[in-house]
Formats: sequence, structure tokens, C-alpha cells
Amino acid sequence: MARAGQRSSGGARNGRGAGQRRNHRPSERSLISVLTGLAREVDRSVSGPPTRPAVRTKFQVVALLVREERARVLADADLNESKRARKLEQLDGVATLIARTAVRDTSLLQLLAEDARVSDSARAVKATVLRSAGLEPPEEPEPEPAPAVEPPLGAKNQVQPQSVTARQLANPFLAPDFEAAAARNAPQARRLAGWELLEPLFRSFEQGANGAASCMTLPDPRPVPTPAGRELMPHQSQVVAAAASGHRTFLLADEPGLGKTAQALLAAQAANAYPLLVVSPNVVKTNWENEVRLWTPQKRATVVHGDGDQVDGFADIVIVNYEILDRHVGWLGDLGFRGMVVDEAHFIKNKTSQRSQHILALSDRIQARAARPLLMALTGTPLINDIEDFRAIWQFLGWIDDTMPLGPLMASLEETGLTPVDRGFFAAARSSVIDMGIVRRQKVDVVADIPARRVADMPVELDGAAGRSIRAAEAALAARLVERYRAAVQARSADNVVDGIDHEVVRRVAASELKAASADSGAENVFTMVRRIGQAKASLAADFAAQLSRNVGKVVFFAKHIDVMDQAEQMFADRGIRYASIRGDQTPKVRAKNIAAFVDDPEVSIVVCSLTAAGVGLNLQVASNLVLAELSWTDAEQTQAIDRIHRIGQDQPVTAWRIIAAHTIDSKIAELIDSKSGLAARALDGAPDEDLDTSSNVQLEALVGLLTDALTAESLV
Repeated sequence: MARAGQRSSGGARNGRGAGQRRNHRPSERSLISVLTGLAREVDRSVSGPPTRPAVRTKFQVVALLVREERARVLADADLNESKRARKLEQLDGVATLIARTAVRDTSLLQLLAEDARVSDSARAVKATVLRSAGLEPPEEPEPEPAPAVEPPLGAKNQVQPQSVTARQLANPFLAPDFEAAAARNAPQARRLAGWELLEPLFRSFEQGANGAASCMTLPDPRPVPTPAGRELMPHQSQVVAAAASGHRTFLLADEPGLGKTAQALLAAQAANAYPLLVVSPNVVKTNWENEVRLWTPQKRATVVHGDGDQVDGFADIVIVNYEILDRHVGWLGDLGFRGMVVDEAHFIKNKTSQRSQHILALSDRIQARAARPLLMALTGTPLINDIEDFRAIWQFLGWIDDTMPLGPLMASLEETGLTPVDRGFFAAARSSVIDMGIVRRQKVDVVADIPARRVADMPVELDGAAGRSIRAAEAALAARLVERYRAAVQARSADNVVDGIDHEVVRRVAASELKAASADSGAENVFTMVRRIGQAKASLAADFAAQLSRNVGKVVFFAKHIDVMDQAEQMFADRGIRYASIRGDQTPKVRAKNIAAFVDDPEVSIVVCSLTAAGVGLNLQVASNLVLAELSWTDAEQTQAIDRIHRIGQDQPVTAWRIIAAHTIDSKIAELIDSKSGLAARALDGAPDEDLDTSSNVQLEALVGLLTDALTAESLV
């Protein structure tokens, strides 16, 4: 756009317009009129991000021509001051309109930059607009060829979503950051030059601890702005305060259940580290999207699935899982991230693995382009096999490279005045590394911050054929309910017709469907759907439980159905994880043996329990974490399961992780269970009778919600 603007100014100096004017042309007002109409068309088309590429092109063309026409009007010596002022006022009106449009999708502001690239399609639209105003478009120079670049890591599998291409076309230039380059090229070792330092640094965590905690000095807790109804715990606000004060690298190794995700998102907000890249295991990437909505709702998140066909290239936060990183590492490296979070960072402990290489390549790319980016590695178990597990994580954070410490870490080691042969080097070196950003708190360290018992929802995305089948079955059930509702409404007399949704009819239809489902008619119903959802969640829930057991030790895994338990146990066996099993068909002797194995054997890390057979009468408080793979129909059943570990003798806060299939009726059931828990509490506290809806139940309310949502969506079409 800068070159286009220069051509316009040159043309204006010789008294002609933005393009080569025809000898006989209409009044210049016609161009302003065309621009006004086009700006209004764009304004009507932009309701919020993401804006379609064709609309973005028109927006850019309007902005470009307004700029060029303004330059021509200002330089036109044939215009008197009155006419010039009137034309400038009209152009200001168009400019105000496009500015108002950009407020609804702020990514459009990138198209207003002087150096924003003008694509071939934009040039074609510009020519069409000029011709419609009676002007001949100027000849455009041939675009400069793009510089050759080396193929990215894993290029043979690379894909690039269309919306990412649109973002790059909108603003293809990332300004060089000389501060970033200077930091990476800072002077290195002087006194320690020639010393082998990486091995002593690793050994310092074995020989230099002397009982000291592995946690950097953090600021005092301070208030952090959060959305209404949400509040950080004091230990969480310390990390956010550290980021706000300028700290930019963190190995956040808090125990699960202490809110690492919220800390990372609000630290990114404090550091303005957008766009932000989040890499996580597949089982928790949907949870990251949910947490963005809860903690930073003003930021847009996009989740990369498969080839990324639905990716929003203009999002503030991009969430991708390790398993598909090889397909996307190319465009991710070029997007211009200013922050990166690696969740379950122990996944990259093997530096030779492809996933580790991709993570390190992306980190290196970000550090080369951005001055002091926010880099966070999240893991409850940074060390799994030996101290060398630190290596890839430290390299991701930019503390070391393949051979030596870098930047601030090297400077800190120099300041100790010690070498690896000196007494005290290991303790000093360990402190230097910790001060780079190691944060480790256990539940017992912050027990005053967290509730004694909490339920944490873990949304998961049901991908593949099973997910598509479940969503199709849910849509078919909703369509059947809508059809019955329509028939019931049409059968009513004219005097009983109500405006909008007739909620009385909705409840009658839902009750009828529930009665038919209970009679096992053979058709797809709410009970069969919930069971299929449980089957589809089984491997995801087991995967999460396996990760959790590596982080916190013993975990209790609850499921309703035998086939879900079978799937989970098979996954644990395949991964070499020792488990015990408690089922309804066991003899008392076998049951007691399996309970003892889980409670007493440190090698048995998971117990797989039937929600109905093991929900009462068990003492499993050796664990403080529980996974609910399937939802029950009552809060009481869920509470009884949690009480297997939340009971006398439990000396740690308890967390129940509830696995929920996102975008399915599973989410509605979870909400209803929570509402019933409040109802039960009010009943026990002596609430008046009118506050208690004793006739309602979760199954009925789930169907009411499904039908109501379908009718609402239908009315909006």
C-alpha cells in the first residue's frame, strides 16, 4: 500500500487523479459515491471475526482509494477551498465508516497499515471500482517475487489453513526485532569459557539441593483483574504478578489441581503475549479453549483439528495438540507468536523425538522474532526417569542450547564467581537455574488457598467416526422431538396458542420421549446416546488418568459401564501401568485383595471402579485425585464416588476430574447435576418447599433442554 500511495502522490503533483483520468470523465463525486456505497456494503457484511476474505479485500480497497483520493484532492490546484473542504468532508465520512467497521473485527486494522500487502485480488477489485467511477485504473507494476525460504521441519506433511493464508496476505511482514537478535547474540562466558557446564547444572539438582525448595522467589499475592464470578487463588496470582513485572520464562511445575492453565492464560494477558501458541495433549486441548472463555473471554481462541480446515487464522490464541504438530509446524512458525505455552511438557523429554524437535524449532523461531517472548512449560512431573529430562524443557525456555547455558543464565553463573570445581558451585548453580523461572508448589504448600474438595470439568472433543455418529444421533433425536412438538402445537385449539416456544408442550413432549425410552423401544434415545458418549470418552478419560497418575501418584478411575472399564484397563495394560479393578461381579475375597493392592502397593497407581459397585463402602483416601469417566444421573451418586477419597484420614485437598464430551448432551447433563447439587444443599439446609422442584429429574430436564435449544436454533434460521 505504501507504493500505491506514492504513485497517487506523484499523480497528484501533476494535477491528475489517482488513476489516469479519461479525457471526458464524470464528476469526481462519483468515485466518492462509489466508495460510500462499497463501505456501507462492507459494514453490513462484518458482524464480527472472522471476516470473509472477499469482504476483507473490499475493506482494504476502500481504505486504499480513500487514501489516494484524499492525496489527489489536497494537491488539485483546480479546486477552490470550498470544493476541497466539501470533498475532504465526504472522504472523512467514508473513513469514519470503515473505522467503525474495523471496531467489530480489529484484525481489519492490519489492512490499514502503510506496508500492508495489496494482493492480486485486491488490485482487481480496485480496478473494477475505478472503472465504475469512470476512471481508468493505473498500470500496476509486477509484484516482487517472494524470497526463497527453506522448507520447514517436517515439510512433507505440511498443510496451511486458508484463514492463515488470509492473515498472511493481510499483513505478510513481521518487522525485524533487533532487540531479540541482540539478546540472542549477547556476550557469553568469560571466566567460565571452556568449562563443561550443562552436566554440572543437571547434577546441581541432585547435589546442591540441601533441602531447599525448587521454587523461584515470587512476588507477594496481589489482586488480578478477572471476569465476574472468577477469582484467582493467592498462589496463582503470584505467577501472574511475576509476568506483569517482566519475568518471561517459567517452568510451572505445580501439582495438578492448582490451576496451571489459568495461571498461564492470565500471565499471557499480563505480558500481552499475543498471539499466543498453546501446545497440549489431545485430551486437554478442548479444555484449554474452555478455560480461555472462562479467564480471558475478550480473547479469541481457535483449536486446530486435523488439517485445520476450521482454524481462525486471526485468533489471539492458537491451540494445537502434539499428535498433529508435524502438519502445522510450518505456518505456526511464521505466524508471529509472542508467547508459547507447552502443556504436559514432560512429553518432550526425549530430545530426539519428532515432537520435541518441532517444539524446539517453534521456540527458536519465536525467540528469533520477538523480544523477550513469554515461554511457559507446564508439567507436574518435569523429571520422570532422570535429571536429563530437564534438557529439552530448558532448551525450549531458551535457558540453554545443545552445548552451553545462554544469556541470563550464563550471566548468573558468571556472577557466582565459582567454577564447577569450587565448593558451593552446585548450590549456586541450582539457585541460578531456579531463578530463571522454576515454580513448584504442592497442594500441601497452598492448602489454605484451595477448597478441601472440588469438581473440575475436563471437556474433551469427540473426533472421528464415533464423534460424528454421536452428533448425528443427537441431531436426529432433537429433530424427532421437534416434530412431536409441532404436531402437539398444531393440535391445540386457537385459544391455547402462545407466542414463541410453548414450554408446557415442551415438557409434555420430553416426558413422553422419556417414557418411551424407559420402555426400551429400540430407537435411539437419551439413555443409548449417553452410553455411546461414555464409550467414546473411554480412551480419552483413560489417557487423562494415565497422565494424572504420572503427575500425582495414585488415581481413582470411576465408570458406569463394564465396556468403558474394559477399554480403560486395556489402555493401562498397553502402557505398562499397574492397576487394580473393583467390579460388582467380584467375590468379597477378590475385592478385598484388589483394594489392598491399590492402597498398599506403591507400584499400583490406578484403581478402576464401577460407579454402582464401588460408590459406597470403600476407603481409598490414599489418593487425592479421582477421574469420573462417565456422568451419573444424580448428584448423590457422583458425591458418593468422590467421598471414597474425601473422607476422614484424607490429609490433602481432593480434586474430582469430570470428563465431559464437549458440544453434546453430556455438557447439559453436567450442568443439571450441578444444579441438583445446589437443590439438595438447600433442602438439607431447610429451604422452604416452594424452592424445591421435587418432580424434576436430570433425564427429563436434559430432554427439555435439547428440545428447547433445537426450537430456539430453528427460530433463528
